[in-house]
Amino acid sequence: MQRFGEEGWVGIERHGFVAELVMDRPKAMNAVSTAMADALAQACAELAGDRSVRAVVLTSTHERAFCVGADLKERNSFTDADLRRQRPHTRAAYTGVLELPVPTIAAVHGFALGGGFELALACDLIVADGSAVVGLPEVSVGVIPGGGGTQLLPRRVGAARAAELIFTARRVPAAEAVGLGLVDQLADDGQDRAQALALAARIARNSPVGLRAAKRALRLGHGLDLRAGLELEDGAWQRVAFSGDRAEGVAAFNEKRDPDWPGE
Repeated sequence: MQRFGEEGWVGIERHGFVAELVMDRPKAMNAVSTAMADALAQACAELAGDRSVRAVVLTSTHERAFCVGADLKERNSFTDADLRRQRPHTRAAYTGVLELPVPTIAAVHGFALGGGFELALACDLIVADGSAVVGLPEVSVGVIPGGGGTQLLPRRVGAARAAELIFTARRVPAAEAVGLGLVDQLADDGQDRAQALALAARIARNSPVGLRAAKRALRLGHGLDLRAGLELEDGAWQRVAFSGDRAEGVAAFNEKRDPDWPGE
């Protein structure tokens, strides 16, 4: 496993065209400290620049937690000046996950709270097992979601539902989370990682050029009016339609074989 940061708390494990982005800070349940944030940002930069990667799965090695959010023990010693200095580090971590150019899946078990749930929300899909507990409890400790939660949650579940969850700071168990749309797939207990990796492998069989263009159109088109969204989609279509992947995909279909994507 390729590890990032001085403490090696974030790693990348390769599974063919799928990259597993692993959070491995077990003593703190993957709480996002300054060093953890830096390692996440570094790992995401590595993945973003790797054209061989077609899908990413964000996982945790901790048995009882995906990520419990900000490292409040570290922050307890911060002055206001320290907190201001840390802010760019944490923003870079969440932005790094959000801006990964390929489809990204969070594999969630146990606690995914605050910034931990925001890391999952930054992914395109969330797979959770029955032990998962998710939520944005920041207002209960005197802050607000700062890793994209106030923007990503309403895009997923609607403004009113997001407001209720953020204002009450309540924790949502897996079964309810699926019903509310907070997660997308419910796996058997202990199978969130395996199910997410299998889903990523299925995604990675498709055109890498197509996957990147489709993700870009989905992400950038959200919130645009229909006419602007269709123009954005047309631009993405143009990039794919005249690519080597399009030529290979059509040829493979007609020759009744699996495509060998050139990725360009």
